[in-house]
Amino acid sequence: MATKTALYTTIRTEGALLPADLLQRISEGATLDGLTPESYHHPGEKLNEAINRAWNALQGVWASFRAAQERLPESDLGTSVTRERWLLPLFRELDYGRLQSAPAYEIEGRTYPISHTWEQVPIHLVSYKVDLDTRTRGVAGAATASPHSLVQVFLNRSDGNLWGFLSNGYKLRILRDNVTLTRQAYVEFDLEALMEGEVYSDFVLLWLLCHQSRVEGAKPSECWLEKWMKVAEDQGTRALDQLRDGVEAAITALGLGFLEHPANATLRDN
Repeated sequence: MATKTALYTTIRTEGALLPADLLQRISEGATLDGLTPESYHHPGEKLNEAINRAWNALQGVWASFRAAQERLPESDLGTSVTRERWLLPLFRELDYGRLQSAPAYEIEGRTYPISHTWEQVPIHLVSYKVDLDTRTRGVAGAATASPHSLVQVFLNRSDGNLWGFLSNGYKLRILRDNVTLTRQAYVEFDLEALMEGEVYSDFVLLWLLCHQSRVEGAKPSECWLEKWMKVAEDQGTRALDQLRDGVEAAITALGLGFLEHPANATLRDN
């Protein structure tokens, strides 16, 4: 089930990948490792200063992207405009530098035409005219499967890739290798609503979650996104244990109440 909290008007979390309560803790910077300037490779600088600088730069980039859309011929799919005028600058402000085009990934005879990569992280960038959940004939990276399905299946089948990003310029998703094939799991940012509505508070979380430092590590399993996901899993397990204890105590109290009631002599005798 998709969850959109009242705190975030342009962000939703699907499945249990990074639940809303964890997103709130990250945004607030409270009681969670990995939220120091040093961990984001910004020593000596407050994170809010780095985020604000990126925000100011991207407002101009977004305006340029929208203007380029208006000049785009109807016959032009808009892939280059989406990438060059918006998404590549966005990832640059997230400290990825200039994203590199991805190699032709192939697993067991199947090719995965993912557009870009950063180390072990697939980053699939498609046109703003391409729906992330729909197969689009004749469009590279969306022709044989929807862009979302393409990246998700690649992550599921690849041994060396754990987290990935997907965007068409209007929506940006964080995906992970997902063993539950029947249920989607991702965090999605509505970039259009975020930029048009100037929702700076949601951009703060985008920067904190999607920054280059969140997916780096000697092994994909050692990156900050993975560590944070484990924190959420542990919290969920503890919550279930506490709930189970509470239910058991309530049943016990209820049973004792029935047994001790004066009108239930027959029940006590049995």
